[in-house]
Amino acid sequence: MRTSMGPDRPLTGASLRGQASPEWMDRDVELLILARLFMSAGRGLAGVMVPIYLAKIGFDGSTLGILFAVTAIVSALLTSAVAFLSDRLGRKLFIIGVPLLAAVAALVFAVTKNDAIVFVIAALGSFGRGAGAGGGSVGPYQPAEQAYLADSVPANVRNSLFGRVAFASSLGAVVGVGVLAWIPDIAVHFGLSELNAYRPAFIALSLVSLTAAFLPLPIAPRRASVPKGRRGLGLTLPRKSWPVLLRLWLTNSLSGAAIGFFGPFITYWFYKRFNAGPGTVGTLYAIINIGSMASTLSAARIATSLGAVKTIVLTRLVAAVLIVPMVLSPHFWIGGAIYFIRLMIQRVGMPLRQSYVMGVVPPEERALVAGLSNLPAQATSATTPALAGYLFDHVAMSLPFEIGAFVQGMSAAVYWAFFRNLRPPEENVEVVEASLATTAEVEVEEVAPGGSA
Repeated sequence: MRTSMGPDRPLTGASLRGQASPEWMDRDVELLILARLFMSAGRGLAGVMVPIYLAKIGFDGSTLGILFAVTAIVSALLTSAVAFLSDRLGRKLFIIGVPLLAAVAALVFAVTKNDAIVFVIAALGSFGRGAGAGGGSVGPYQPAEQAYLADSVPANVRNSLFGRVAFASSLGAVVGVGVLAWIPDIAVHFGLSELNAYRPAFIALSLVSLTAAFLPLPIAPRRASVPKGRRGLGLTLPRKSWPVLLRLWLTNSLSGAAIGFFGPFITYWFYKRFNAGPGTVGTLYAIINIGSMASTLSAARIATSLGAVKTIVLTRLVAAVLIVPMVLSPHFWIGGAIYFIRLMIQRVGMPLRQSYVMGVVPPEERALVAGLSNLPAQATSATTPALAGYLFDHVAMSLPFEIGAFVQGMSAAVYWAFFRNLRPPEENVEVVEASLATTAEVEVEEVAPGGSA
Protein backbone atom coordinates (compact mmCIF):
# COMPACT_ATOMS: atom_id res chain seq x y z
CA MET A 1 0.00 0.00 0.00
CA ARG A 2 1.29 3.45 -0.93
CA THR A 3 1.88 5.83 1.96
CA SER A 4 2.34 9.58 1.89
CA MET A 5 5.81 10.90 2.40
CA GLY A 6 6.99 14.37 3.25
CA PRO A 7 9.58 16.03 1.04
CA ASP A 8 12.48 15.12 3.31
CA ARG A 9 11.64 11.51 4.07
CA PRO A 10 13.82 8.83 2.47
CA LEU A 11 12.43 6.36 0.02
CA THR A 12 11.62 2.83 1.06
CA GLY A 13 13.77 -0.01 -0.20
CA ALA A 14 11.36 -0.83 -3.02
CA SER A 15 11.63 2.69 -4.38
CA LEU A 16 15.41 2.74 -4.18
CA ARG A 17 15.64 -0.45 -6.21
CA GLY A 18 13.51 1.19 -8.92
CA GLN A 19 10.10 0.30 -10.28
CA ALA A 20 8.13 0.96 -13.47
CA SER A 21 5.83 3.14 -11.35
CA PRO A 22 7.93 4.66 -8.55
CA GLU A 23 6.37 4.81 -5.12
CA TRP A 24 6.73 8.60 -5.02
CA MET A 25 4.76 9.02 -8.27
CA ASP A 26 1.32 9.62 -6.76
CA ARG A 27 -1.81 10.77 -8.59
CA ASP A 28 -1.18 14.49 -8.13
CA VAL A 29 2.35 14.27 -9.51
CA GLU A 30 1.14 12.22 -12.48
CA LEU A 31 -1.59 14.77 -13.28
CA LEU A 32 0.88 17.65 -13.13
CA ILE A 33 3.30 15.85 -15.44
CA LEU A 34 0.46 15.13 -17.88
CA ALA A 35 -0.66 18.77 -17.70
CA ARG A 36 2.91 19.82 -18.43
CA LEU A 37 2.84 17.62 -21.54
CA PHE A 38 -0.23 19.40 -22.91
CA MET A 39 1.04 22.86 -21.96
CA SER A 40 4.33 22.15 -23.69
CA ALA A 41 2.45 21.01 -26.79
CA GLY A 42 0.82 24.43 -26.87
CA ARG A 43 4.07 26.27 -26.19
CA GLY A 44 5.83 24.29 -28.90
CA LEU A 45 3.09 25.04 -31.43
CA ALA A 46 3.14 28.75 -30.52
CA GLY A 47 6.93 28.84 -30.79
CA VAL A 48 6.76 27.61 -34.39
CA MET A 49 3.61 29.33 -35.56
CA VAL A 50 3.51 32.80 -33.99
CA PRO A 51 6.80 34.25 -35.36
CA ILE A 52 6.10 33.00 -38.90
CA TYR A 53 2.46 34.14 -38.77
CA LEU A 54 3.47 37.60 -37.57
CA ALA A 55 6.11 37.86 -40.30
CA LYS A 56 3.46 36.98 -42.88
CA ILE A 57 1.10 39.73 -41.67
CA GLY A 58 3.87 42.33 -41.98
CA PHE A 59 6.00 42.30 -38.81
CA ASP A 60 9.70 42.87 -39.55
CA GLY A 61 12.58 41.94 -37.23
CA SER A 62 12.48 45.25 -35.34
CA THR A 63 8.73 45.02 -34.69
CA LEU A 64 9.08 41.41 -33.58
CA GLY A 65 11.87 42.47 -31.24
CA ILE A 66 9.59 45.03 -29.60
CA LEU A 67 6.79 42.46 -29.33
CA PHE A 68 9.13 39.93 -27.71
CA ALA A 69 10.33 42.62 -25.29
CA VAL A 70 6.76 43.51 -24.28
CA THR A 71 5.94 39.82 -23.89
CA ALA A 72 8.98 39.34 -21.66
CA ILE A 73 7.97 42.27 -19.43
CA VAL A 74 4.38 41.06 -19.01
CA SER A 75 5.58 37.50 -18.45
CA ALA A 76 7.91 38.77 -15.72
CA LEU A 77 5.04 40.58 -14.01
CA LEU A 78 2.82 37.50 -14.18
CA THR A 79 5.62 35.27 -12.89
CA SER A 80 6.22 37.68 -10.01
CA ALA A 81 2.56 37.59 -9.07
CA VAL A 82 2.59 33.80 -9.08
CA ALA A 83 5.80 33.71 -7.04
CA PHE A 84 4.54 36.09 -4.37
CA LEU A 85 1.00 34.75 -4.09
CA SER A 86 1.16 31.00 -4.68
CA ASP A 87 2.72 30.25 -1.29
CA ARG A 88 -0.15 32.13 0.34
CA LEU A 89 -3.17 31.49 -1.88
CA GLY A 90 -2.15 27.98 -2.91
CA ARG A 91 -0.26 26.72 -5.95
CA LYS A 92 -3.23 24.98 -7.60
CA LEU A 93 -4.97 28.29 -8.44
CA PHE A 94 -2.11 29.39 -10.69
CA ILE A 95 -1.36 25.95 -12.14
CA ILE A 96 -4.92 26.07 -13.53
CA GLY A 97 -5.32 29.80 -14.16
CA VAL A 98 -2.28 30.52 -16.35
CA PRO A 99 -3.09 27.81 -18.96
CA LEU A 100 -6.67 29.17 -19.06
CA LEU A 101 -5.26 32.59 -19.91
CA ALA A 102 -3.19 31.07 -22.73
CA ALA A 103 -6.29 29.29 -24.08
CA VAL A 104 -8.25 32.56 -24.24
CA ALA A 105 -5.31 34.38 -25.85
CA ALA A 106 -5.06 31.74 -28.58
CA LEU A 107 -8.75 32.13 -29.43
CA VAL A 108 -8.37 35.90 -29.77
CA PHE A 109 -5.31 35.37 -31.99
CA ALA A 110 -7.49 33.23 -34.26
CA VAL A 111 -9.97 36.03 -35.01
CA THR A 112 -7.92 39.25 -35.23
CA LYS A 113 -4.94 40.72 -37.08
CA ASN A 114 -5.08 44.11 -35.33
CA ASP A 115 -1.54 45.09 -34.30
CA ALA A 116 -2.50 46.53 -30.90
CA ILE A 117 -4.63 43.52 -29.96
CA VAL A 118 -1.93 41.15 -31.19
CA PHE A 119 0.62 42.87 -28.91
CA VAL A 120 -1.65 42.66 -25.86
CA ILE A 121 -2.76 39.08 -26.43
CA ALA A 122 0.73 37.80 -27.26
CA ALA A 123 1.98 39.33 -24.03
CA LEU A 124 -0.82 37.89 -21.86
CA GLY A 125 -0.49 34.46 -23.45
CA SER A 126 3.33 34.56 -23.25
CA PHE A 127 3.49 33.82 -26.99
CA GLY A 128 6.90 34.41 -28.48
CA ARG A 129 8.82 33.28 -25.41
CA GLY A 130 11.28 30.79 -26.87
CA ALA A 131 11.33 28.54 -29.89
CA GLY A 132 9.24 25.44 -30.47
CA ALA A 133 12.21 23.24 -29.66
CA GLY A 134 12.27 24.64 -26.13
CA GLY A 135 9.67 22.29 -24.69
CA GLY A 136 10.74 23.01 -21.13
CA SER A 137 9.27 26.49 -21.00
CA VAL A 138 5.60 26.60 -20.01
CA GLY A 139 5.16 30.18 -18.86
CA PRO A 140 4.46 32.13 -15.68
CA TYR A 141 2.89 29.31 -13.63
CA GLN A 142 6.24 27.51 -13.40
CA PRO A 143 7.13 28.82 -9.89
CA ALA A 144 3.91 27.32 -8.50
CA GLU A 145 4.37 24.08 -10.43
CA GLN A 146 8.01 23.62 -9.41
CA ALA A 147 7.28 24.29 -5.74
CA TYR A 148 4.28 21.92 -5.74
CA LEU A 149 6.36 19.15 -7.32
CA ALA A 150 9.37 19.68 -5.05
CA ASP A 151 7.11 19.49 -1.99
CA SER A 152 5.60 16.22 -3.25
CA VAL A 153 8.69 13.98 -3.24
CA PRO A 154 11.74 13.19 -1.07
CA ALA A 155 14.90 15.17 -1.75
CA ASN A 156 16.83 12.17 -3.06
CA VAL A 157 14.47 11.69 -6.03
CA ARG A 158 13.90 15.35 -6.88
CA ASN A 159 16.38 15.30 -9.80
CA SER A 160 14.63 12.22 -11.19
CA LEU A 161 11.24 13.88 -10.87
CA PHE A 162 12.34 17.04 -12.67
CA GLY A 163 13.94 14.89 -15.35
CA ARG A 164 10.57 13.17 -15.89
CA VAL A 165 8.86 16.54 -16.07
CA ALA A 166 11.35 17.71 -18.70
CA PHE A 167 10.78 14.42 -20.57
CA ALA A 168 7.03 15.14 -20.61
CA SER A 169 7.78 18.66 -21.87
CA SER A 170 9.80 17.26 -24.75
CA LEU A 171 7.10 14.71 -25.57
CA GLY A 172 4.43 17.40 -25.56
CA ALA A 173 6.55 19.65 -27.73
CA VAL A 174 6.89 16.78 -30.24
CA VAL A 175 3.11 16.74 -30.59
CA GLY A 176 2.96 20.52 -30.86
CA VAL A 177 5.71 21.02 -33.42
CA GLY A 178 5.66 17.66 -35.19
CA VAL A 179 1.90 17.27 -35.64
CA LEU A 180 -0.04 20.44 -34.90
CA ALA A 181 2.44 22.74 -36.69
CA TRP A 182 1.42 21.11 -39.98
CA ILE A 183 -2.15 22.41 -39.61
CA PRO A 184 -1.57 25.62 -41.65
CA ASP A 185 -0.02 23.67 -44.56
CA ILE A 186 -2.86 21.13 -44.49
CA ALA A 187 -5.46 23.92 -44.33
CA VAL A 188 -3.95 25.60 -47.41
CA HIS A 189 -4.13 22.25 -49.20
CA PHE A 190 -7.87 22.17 -48.48
CA GLY A 191 -8.45 25.64 -49.90
CA LEU A 192 -7.96 28.18 -47.08
CA SER A 193 -5.93 31.30 -47.80
CA GLU A 194 -2.34 31.44 -46.54
CA LEU A 195 -3.29 33.63 -43.56
CA ASN A 196 -6.68 32.08 -42.72
CA ALA A 197 -4.95 28.70 -42.64
CA TYR A 198 -3.43 29.69 -39.29
CA ARG A 199 -6.87 30.05 -37.69
CA PRO A 200 -7.46 26.31 -37.04
CA ALA A 201 -3.93 26.06 -35.65
CA PHE A 202 -4.68 28.77 -33.09
CA ILE A 203 -7.89 26.93 -32.18
CA ALA A 204 -5.80 23.78 -31.63
CA LEU A 205 -3.44 25.83 -29.45
CA SER A 206 -6.42 26.95 -27.37
CA LEU A 207 -7.68 23.38 -26.94
CA VAL A 208 -4.39 21.92 -25.72
CA SER A 209 -3.96 24.84 -23.30
CA LEU A 210 -7.49 24.27 -22.03
CA THR A 211 -6.66 20.60 -21.45
CA ALA A 212 -3.56 21.64 -19.47
CA ALA A 213 -5.84 23.74 -17.26
CA PHE A 214 -8.47 21.03 -16.70
CA LEU A 215 -6.12 18.14 -15.88
CA PRO A 216 -4.91 19.52 -12.49
CA LEU A 217 -8.46 20.16 -11.23
CA PRO A 218 -8.46 17.00 -9.00
CA ILE A 219 -5.07 17.64 -7.36
CA ALA A 220 -5.00 18.47 -3.66
CA PRO A 221 -4.71 22.17 -2.79
CA ARG A 222 -1.29 22.86 -1.37
CA ARG A 223 0.48 25.90 -0.03
CA ALA A 224 3.68 26.41 1.88
CA SER A 225 3.77 26.58 5.65
CA VAL A 226 4.31 30.33 5.88
CA PRO A 227 5.40 31.73 9.27
CA LYS A 228 2.78 33.84 11.05
CA GLY A 229 4.67 37.06 10.59
CA ARG A 230 4.68 36.60 6.83
CA ARG A 231 1.09 35.60 6.19
CA GLY A 232 -1.32 37.67 4.16
CA LEU A 233 -0.85 39.14 0.69
CA GLY A 234 2.04 41.46 1.46
CA LEU A 235 5.08 41.38 -0.83
CA THR A 236 7.65 39.74 1.42
CA LEU A 237 11.13 38.86 0.23
CA PRO A 238 12.59 35.47 1.20
CA ARG A 239 14.72 35.70 4.32
CA LYS A 240 16.62 32.43 4.57
CA SER A 241 17.27 32.23 0.81
CA TRP A 242 18.50 35.79 0.35
CA PRO A 243 22.22 34.93 -0.25
CA VAL A 244 21.28 32.30 -2.84
CA LEU A 245 18.77 34.61 -4.49
CA LEU A 246 21.31 37.42 -4.94
CA ARG A 247 23.70 35.08 -6.75
CA LEU A 248 20.91 33.67 -8.90
CA TRP A 249 19.90 37.20 -9.86
CA LEU A 250 23.31 37.96 -11.31
CA THR A 251 23.78 34.69 -13.18
CA ASN A 252 20.21 34.72 -14.48
CA SER A 253 20.56 38.36 -15.59
CA LEU A 254 23.39 37.35 -17.89
CA SER A 255 21.53 34.26 -19.07
CA GLY A 256 18.38 36.28 -19.77
CA ALA A 257 20.31 38.87 -21.78
CA ALA A 258 21.82 36.07 -23.86
CA ILE A 259 18.49 34.37 -24.45
CA GLY A 260 16.88 37.67 -25.44
CA PHE A 261 19.38 38.02 -28.27
CA PHE A 262 18.54 34.72 -29.95
CA GLY A 263 15.88 32.65 -28.14
CA PRO A 264 12.70 34.28 -29.48
CA PHE A 265 14.21 34.65 -32.98
CA ILE A 266 15.26 31.07 -33.77
CA THR A 267 12.07 30.22 -35.68
CA TYR A 268 12.16 33.62 -37.40
CA TRP A 269 15.81 33.02 -38.33
CA PHE A 270 15.04 29.63 -39.92
CA TYR A 271 12.15 31.23 -41.82
CA LYS A 272 14.14 34.24 -43.10
CA ARG A 273 17.48 32.46 -43.66
CA PHE A 274 16.18 29.34 -45.40
CA ASN A 275 12.54 30.22 -46.25
CA ALA A 276 11.41 27.32 -44.05
CA GLY A 277 7.67 27.16 -43.31
CA PRO A 278 5.97 26.02 -40.08
CA GLY A 279 5.74 22.39 -41.19
CA THR A 280 9.47 22.14 -42.01
CA VAL A 281 10.58 23.99 -38.89
CA GLY A 282 8.11 21.96 -36.82
CA THR A 283 9.56 18.71 -38.18
CA LEU A 284 13.05 19.80 -37.13
CA TYR A 285 11.81 20.73 -33.67
CA ALA A 286 9.99 17.40 -33.35
CA ILE A 287 13.20 15.52 -34.12
CA ILE A 288 15.05 17.66 -31.57
CA ASN A 289 12.46 17.03 -28.86
CA ILE A 290 12.42 13.28 -29.52
CA GLY A 291 16.20 13.16 -29.22
CA SER A 292 16.29 15.33 -26.12
CA MET A 293 13.98 12.99 -24.17
CA ALA A 294 16.94 10.74 -23.45
CA SER A 295 18.94 13.77 -22.29
CA THR A 296 16.36 14.81 -19.74
CA LEU A 297 16.01 11.32 -18.30
CA SER A 298 19.80 10.95 -18.05
CA ALA A 299 20.20 14.26 -16.20
CA ALA A 300 19.93 12.76 -12.71
CA ARG A 301 22.47 10.04 -13.51
CA ILE A 302 24.98 12.54 -14.94
CA ALA A 303 24.50 14.83 -11.94
CA THR A 304 25.21 11.89 -9.63
CA SER A 305 28.57 11.39 -11.37
CA LEU A 306 29.66 15.00 -11.90
CA GLY A 307 27.60 16.94 -9.40
CA ALA A 308 24.69 19.21 -10.25
CA VAL A 309 26.61 22.49 -10.49
CA LYS A 310 29.41 21.13 -12.67
CA THR A 311 26.88 19.53 -15.01
CA ILE A 312 24.87 22.76 -15.27
CA VAL A 313 27.99 24.81 -16.07
CA LEU A 314 29.38 22.40 -18.65
CA THR A 315 26.09 22.09 -20.51
CA ARG A 316 25.63 25.87 -20.58
CA LEU A 317 29.16 26.42 -21.91
CA VAL A 318 28.86 23.86 -24.70
CA ALA A 319 25.41 25.15 -25.65
CA ALA A 320 26.85 28.66 -25.97
CA VAL A 321 29.74 27.55 -28.19
CA LEU A 322 27.47 25.61 -30.57
CA ILE A 323 25.37 28.69 -31.38
CA VAL A 324 28.14 30.09 -33.60
CA PRO A 325 28.50 27.21 -36.11
CA MET A 326 24.70 26.89 -36.18
CA VAL A 327 24.11 30.41 -37.48
CA LEU A 328 27.03 30.20 -39.91
CA SER A 329 25.76 26.98 -41.52
CA PRO A 330 24.96 27.17 -45.26
CA HIS A 331 21.97 24.79 -45.30
CA PHE A 332 18.80 24.38 -43.23
CA TRP A 333 19.48 20.80 -42.22
CA ILE A 334 23.13 21.48 -41.35
CA GLY A 335 22.08 24.30 -39.05
CA GLY A 336 19.27 22.08 -37.79
CA ALA A 337 21.71 19.25 -36.99
CA ILE A 338 23.91 21.57 -34.94
CA TYR A 339 20.85 22.96 -33.19
CA PHE A 340 19.82 19.36 -32.43
CA ILE A 341 23.17 18.64 -30.75
CA ARG A 342 22.99 21.92 -28.85
CA LEU A 343 19.52 21.19 -27.48
CA MET A 344 20.49 17.62 -26.55
CA ILE A 345 23.24 19.00 -24.33
CA GLN A 346 21.24 21.93 -23.00
CA ARG A 347 18.34 19.70 -21.92
CA VAL A 348 20.62 17.84 -19.50
CA GLY A 349 21.13 21.02 -17.50
CA MET A 350 17.59 22.38 -17.64
CA PRO A 351 15.86 20.08 -15.08
CA LEU A 352 18.96 20.13 -12.91
CA ARG A 353 18.87 23.93 -12.63
CA GLN A 354 15.25 23.80 -11.50
CA SER A 355 15.85 20.93 -9.11
CA TYR A 356 19.03 22.50 -7.71
CA VAL A 357 17.28 25.73 -6.74
CA MET A 358 14.42 23.79 -5.11
CA GLY A 359 17.01 21.77 -3.16
CA VAL A 360 19.12 24.59 -1.73
CA VAL A 361 16.25 26.78 -0.46
CA PRO A 362 13.80 26.08 2.40
CA PRO A 363 10.46 24.49 1.38
CA GLU A 364 8.42 27.47 2.59
CA GLU A 365 10.31 29.79 0.18
CA ARG A 366 10.45 27.55 -2.88
CA ALA A 367 7.72 29.15 -5.00
CA LEU A 368 8.89 32.63 -4.08
CA VAL A 369 12.52 31.91 -4.97
CA ALA A 370 11.54 30.03 -8.15
CA GLY A 371 9.72 33.11 -9.36
CA LEU A 372 12.04 35.82 -8.05
CA SER A 373 15.22 34.08 -9.23
CA ASN A 374 14.03 34.37 -12.83
CA LEU A 375 12.90 38.00 -12.61
CA PRO A 376 16.26 39.46 -13.69
CA ALA A 377 16.42 36.97 -16.56
CA GLN A 378 13.00 38.08 -17.72
CA ALA A 379 13.95 41.73 -17.30
CA THR A 380 17.19 41.44 -19.26
CA SER A 381 15.55 39.22 -21.88
CA ALA A 382 13.10 42.10 -22.39
CA THR A 383 15.89 44.59 -23.09
CA THR A 384 17.84 42.71 -25.76
CA PRO A 385 15.20 41.57 -28.33
CA ALA A 386 14.64 45.10 -29.67
CA LEU A 387 18.38 45.49 -30.28
CA ALA A 388 18.54 42.00 -31.76
CA GLY A 389 15.67 42.84 -34.14
CA TYR A 390 17.49 45.96 -35.31
CA LEU A 391 20.68 43.95 -35.91
CA PHE A 392 18.66 41.37 -37.87
CA ASP A 393 17.27 44.05 -40.18
CA HIS A 394 20.25 46.38 -40.57
CA VAL A 395 23.54 44.61 -39.77
CA ALA A 396 23.70 40.79 -40.00
CA MET A 397 21.32 37.96 -39.10
CA SER A 398 24.09 36.04 -37.34
CA LEU A 399 25.31 38.89 -35.12
CA PRO A 400 22.61 38.71 -32.40
CA PHE A 401 23.29 34.97 -32.03
CA GLU A 402 27.04 35.53 -31.72
CA ILE A 403 26.59 38.23 -29.07
CA GLY A 404 24.16 35.97 -27.20
CA ALA A 405 26.64 33.09 -27.28
CA PHE A 406 29.35 35.26 -25.69
CA VAL A 407 27.05 36.49 -22.92
CA GLN A 408 25.81 32.95 -22.21
CA GLY A 409 29.41 31.79 -21.83
CA MET A 410 29.93 34.57 -19.28
CA SER A 411 26.86 33.42 -17.34
CA ALA A 412 28.27 29.89 -17.13
CA ALA A 413 31.56 31.16 -15.70
CA VAL A 414 29.78 33.30 -13.08
CA TYR A 415 27.48 30.38 -12.14
CA TRP A 416 30.53 28.20 -11.43
CA ALA A 417 32.17 30.92 -9.36
CA PHE A 418 29.04 31.42 -7.24
CA PHE A 419 27.71 27.89 -6.71
CA ARG A 420 30.58 25.40 -6.98
CA ASN A 421 30.78 25.14 -3.16
CA LEU A 422 27.02 25.10 -2.47
CA ARG A 423 25.83 21.51 -2.69
CA PRO A 424 22.18 20.39 -2.72
CA PRO A 425 21.09 18.02 0.11
CA GLU A 426 21.38 14.87 -2.01
CA GLU A 427 25.11 15.59 -2.56
CA ASN A 428 25.78 16.15 1.13
CA VAL A 429 27.58 13.02 2.38
CA GLU A 430 26.15 13.21 5.90
CA VAL A 431 22.56 13.56 4.64
CA VAL A 432 22.93 10.68 2.19
CA GLU A 433 24.42 8.36 4.85
CA ALA A 434 21.62 9.23 7.28
CA SER A 435 19.03 8.57 4.57
CA LEU A 436 20.52 5.15 3.74
CA ALA A 437 20.68 4.22 7.43
CA THR A 438 17.01 5.14 7.90
CA THR A 439 16.10 3.17 4.78
CA ALA A 440 17.89 0.09 6.15
CA GLU A 441 15.91 0.38 9.39
CA VAL A 442 12.65 0.59 7.44
CA GLU A 443 13.54 -2.55 5.47
CA VAL A 444 14.31 -4.44 8.70
CA GLU A 445 10.94 -3.43 10.15
CA GLU A 446 9.20 -4.72 7.00
CA VAL A 447 10.56 -8.26 7.62
CA ALA A 448 8.14 -10.44 9.58
CA PRO A 449 9.19 -12.22 12.83
CA GLY A 450 11.15 -15.38 12.11
CA GLY A 451 12.96 -13.90 9.13
CA SER A 452 10.29 -14.49 6.46
CA ALA A 453 9.06 -11.59 4.41
